[in-house]
Amino acid sequence: MTIAKSDVISRAINEGFSLARITRPDAVPDVPDRLQAFLDAGYHGQMGWLAERTHWRSNPAALWPEARSILMLAEVYTPDGDPLHNLAHPDTGNISVYARHKDYHDLVKKRLKRVARWMVEQTGCEVKVFVDTAPVPEKALGQAAGLGWQGKHTNLVSRDLGNWFFIGSIFTTLDFDPDPPEVDHCGSCRACLDICPTDAFPAPYQLDARRCISYLTIEHKGPIDENLRRGLGNRIYGCDDCLAACPWNKFAKDARDIRYAAREDLKAPKLAELVQLDDAGFRARFSGSPIKRIGRDRFVRNVLYAIGNSGDPAFQPLIEPLMRDADPTVVDAACWARGEIDNTRPKITGIDAVRSISDRRD
Repeated sequence: MTIAKSDVISRAINEGFSLARITRPDAVPDVPDRLQAFLDAGYHGQMGWLAERTHWRSNPAALWPEARSILMLAEVYTPDGDPLHNLAHPDTGNISVYARHKDYHDLVKKRLKRVARWMVEQTGCEVKVFVDTAPVPEKALGQAAGLGWQGKHTNLVSRDLGNWFFIGSIFTTLDFDPDPPEVDHCGSCRACLDICPTDAFPAPYQLDARRCISYLTIEHKGPIDENLRRGLGNRIYGCDDCLAACPWNKFAKDARDIRYAAREDLKAPKLAELVQLDDAGFRARFSGSPIKRIGRDRFVRNVLYAIGNSGDPAFQPLIEPLMRDADPTVVDAACWARGEIDNTRPKITGIDAVRSISDRRD
């Protein structure tokens, strides 16, 4: 039995996805050269897994040779307020919007599986689902399918959704006519490049992850380069600056799943509370959150950098015990925070790196 392409798209939308398009596994021939240039420049930092299985990461057709079509899906998680608001309040920590609620991997994958199961039931086809969990060039495939284009910040941007959305994919043995790819609509805009606090973009459409706050606060193990710490401000998990600056967000749609609404305790968490978390407290507080995967030590490291950037002497009693912590990276961060607060230099609290999104669009 066969099904129409329009029926598959309708099913995906009915299941909660905001946008659905189809491409083919061989639709991204430029990915191998782009990936190799990224790796050769060392932009991947400690993310050694990016240099592994490059034959799959470069070529979706090699990942599963039987696949004939790929259904690319966008799931919106648009914030309901200014995602940069906390940067002007140095006693709080700023958490990336996508991590202020339940782990998106679980939510998106369950939705993907429902669509995929329906496809199998209707046709007996074979399917594989992916959401940021396999060597799949999702952003390139998203552009090839017409979901959006890779903006100058390297993330996918949609004329219909802005850039606040997750990407999922369903590889299938069904053979559908592909949708046309999206073209670049960034024009001369540099908003996402200019707002970056750590100059992580060597050029438009290029990202040096070693300077990216999202990479530094999530993927990077050990102490962060002292030359970059002050640029972190009070960003303790991820960074939304380049996404928030994009003018195409004026077309952003509200999230369709209420589970993407920010948890109250993660909207503007107090650094004074977070810095005192032990391992058990950390696990309890971030149960079900993507934050949990970086562990207590790396998280407290980030919090200490934010405390150092606050310049607030009131944090001194909370820093002192961590200067004797069991984790050497935490000790290093605590000593640095103590030194920054004791130092008389002006501090970067976060507000210096922020302009309102409305100003950015003018």
